Amino acid sequence: MKLFNITFILAFISVLGLNAQQMPAEKQSEAVSIVGATAHIGNGEVIEKSLIIFEDGKITKVSDASAAASQAKGMIINAEGKHVYPGFIAPNASLGLVEIDAVKATDDEDEIGEMLPHIRSLIAYNAESQVTETMRPNGVLMGQIAPRGGFISGTSSIVQFDAWNWEDAAIKTDDGLHINWPNSVRRGRWWMGEDPGVKPSKEYQDEINKLKSFFAEAKAYLAGDQKDNNLPYLAMKDVFNKNKTVYIHVDGEKEMLDVIAFKKDENLDNLVLVGAYDALNITDQLKENNIPVLTGRPHSLPNQDGDDYDLPYKLAAELTKKGVLVGIEGSGDMERMNSRNLPFYAGTAVAFGLDKEEALKLITSNTAKILGIDDFAGTLEEGKDATLFISEGDALDMRTNKLTDAFIQGRKISLETRQTKLWKRYMQKYERQEASK
Repeated sequence: MKLFNITFILAFISVLGLNAQQMPAEKQSEAVSIVGATAHIGNGEVIEKSLIIFEDGKITKVSDASAAASQAKGMIINAEGKHVYPGFIAPNASLGLVEIDAVKATDDEDEIGEMLPHIRSLIAYNAESQVTETMRPNGVLMGQIAPRGGFISGTSSIVQFDAWNWEDAAIKTDDGLHINWPNSVRRGRWWMGEDPGVKPSKEYQDEINKLKSFFAEAKAYLAGDQKDNNLPYLAMKDVFNKNKTVYIHVDGEKEMLDVIAFKKDENLDNLVLVGAYDALNITDQLKENNIPVLTGRPHSLPNQDGDDYDLPYKLAAELTKKGVLVGIEGSGDMERMNSRNLPFYAGTAVAFGLDKEEALKLITSNTAKILGIDDFAGTLEEGKDATLFISEGDALDMRTNKLTDAFIQGRKISLETRQTKLWKRYMQKYERQEASK
């Protein structure tokens, strides 16, 4: 029996080894020059024939190739006819926290309890997730890993997708606190004999008061002697010191107005709305209070019967046109697998009237500003991390988003995944069938 167990364990480890993530790339050892590509800077600027040089993981030159081609050095990549982009950023993602939804042992996205500001998603992040690996062939090279569940879910951190472990992956730790705002309405619980229709929630104000009480108790605790080492209260220190952004997950118009009032009452300078389904109704208030928005997944159905049929599709575009700082997040059903569609979410904004370079900002510079990493990420500019990729065509169009090269902090990463291996395998099958006819 013991021999059988040992054999089984060895076989299991062998299978894991065969299916493990690609080995993280070696540190950049020489300068890299990308010559001739159309450079989409990420701030609205485009350089038709560009020269981009990066050394030691940092971009050192971005210019017109026709005027500076002789300055190319190190490994030269001829990218004429191709496009180069800054790496796309997936905010409010649970990548690396769950591998297989149906296997509970691989699910570490939430914890038991309501007020959990001390829970850190970063230490649960699995840098070797095969799901996370599938983001890279579409240009999604960074993500904000956020917890789920509870009233206060915990803190998120921002990672890059080429690492041995969470320590190596982290590029900004504990960037923000995530709060799930209560709903002012709820559906009747038919199993308790209630009318199944939508009705005002009697618990709504009580739940807001509970959140306010927690904030007040945390402030009082931090102002005292703190002898009992209360971890949830201690975790609120950076929120009150304005060193941590508060991300409030909320959709309804009334709820968002209550969030704005809460922001003022608690003197929260750095606050972001996540989801914000009804945000078009309060754009003036959002701009007045300098509140950015991470809109929900565009490829969704309307929430309510009276909504425009295309509201989710056009939300990011319309908010941008009205002057709100907008990024796109992709939480919801099968969110981890669908996160690789981030560039096509931005492409949907183009289909609904947004300029292509403005749409690119939704997943690059805008998101970097919202997450507080725009000093080193989000655009192709000198001094920033060389986290970028080369595509054969328009990266916001699924027909032409075909990466040939990708780099994270200057390291040339592999674009192979289980999915690309399967694609190549079955392409060979059909090619053989065609050849045999």
